[in-house]
Amino acid sequence: MNSNKTTDFGFQKVPENEKAGKVAGVFSSVANRYDIMNDLMSAGLHRLWKRFAVEMSAVRKGDRVLDVAGGTGDLSSLFASRVGESGEVWLTDINREMLGRGRDRLIDAGRVVPAVQCDAERLPLPDGYFDCAIVGFGLRNMTHKDKALAEMVRVVRTGGRVLVLEFSQVWRPLRPAYDAYSFRMLPLLGKLVTGDADSYRYLVESIRRHPGQEELKRMMEQAGCARVEFYNLAAGVVALHVGHKL
Repeated sequence: MNSNKTTDFGFQKVPENEKAGKVAGVFSSVANRYDIMNDLMSAGLHRLWKRFAVEMSAVRKGDRVLDVAGGTGDLSSLFASRVGESGEVWLTDINREMLGRGRDRLIDAGRVVPAVQCDAERLPLPDGYFDCAIVGFGLRNMTHKDKALAEMVRVVRTGGRVLVLEFSQVWRPLRPAYDAYSFRMLPLLGKLVTGDADSYRYLVESIRRHPGQEELKRMMEQAGCARVEFYNLAAGVVALHVGHKL
């Protein structure tokens, strides 16, 4: 890899080979309070967004689901209920602390699922094994989003679905208020709850650097998805993209 190449880390430019380590530091710092912060930041709406994604996945009993960058396991738990004992849900994350917390939460809830620490850009999983692959609020943290999307397509069977649930471009009239809340309140909330304002400042900045709805749709198509559709949630604060592997 060319060491001179740079990528976004929030609003900063950093060498590509340093981003993964910096992102790991962010999530290691906030892992223990991550779920509490999600509830506070979204007023609990993230739970509805995730349930909507599971509904739109159209998975059934017996299906196999891959949860990429699944963190503390919210989506994996919902999918496990959906596919039942005859199905499979695989929880993956590059960050050991987040993955461990997700695995423990699932075990505490009586759900034992494979938990694999791995890089989403190089999934150690076979071609065409899954009926559905989803990444929820993780794609924006990846150095090469195109590679991660291509890997998700690779491991899904023909006719399967690829879903991306992610923060996106909010409806334009709401942007001033949304920016004020994001840049002023969220770092303060992060400091009060986790003792780490900088990590939540990065997370806010990473949202602004993430591709908007139409750009992400094109990226999914370039990665091998067909019939890509997106659904704006909360006036575009979040968008769910759904594509199909043909």
